[in-house]
Amino acid sequence: MDPKVFLIYLLVMALVTYAIRVIPYVCMRKEVKNKFFKSFLGYIPYTVLASMTFPVILDATSSPITAVVGFVVAVIVAYFEKGLLQVAIWACAAVLVMELALQYLF
Repeated sequence: MDPKVFLIYLLVMALVTYAIRVIPYVCMRKEVKNKFFKSFLGYIPYTVLASMTFPVILDATSSPITAVVGFVVAVIVAYFEKGLLQVAIWACAAVLVMELALQYLF
């Protein structure tokens, strides 16, 4: 890639990223008091993270079936308020067991 084109891409990306972070501070000078809007803003990071993570979960294993099983196990373990490490270990173990089961069955 041409270094000039790369520099232009990098500059545009930096400006867009900076603008996304600065515009709320410029537009909202007072504290947000609306409960609905506060809760909406509070859930945005989780929503963005989930929308970026979920498609990757389905492509992370050799079969979508094992990925869904790992995801379901992770949701169940997280529902019981276990820590992140425990959720990850249980999900990985479920995927491993399913991968081995599918390998020996088919």
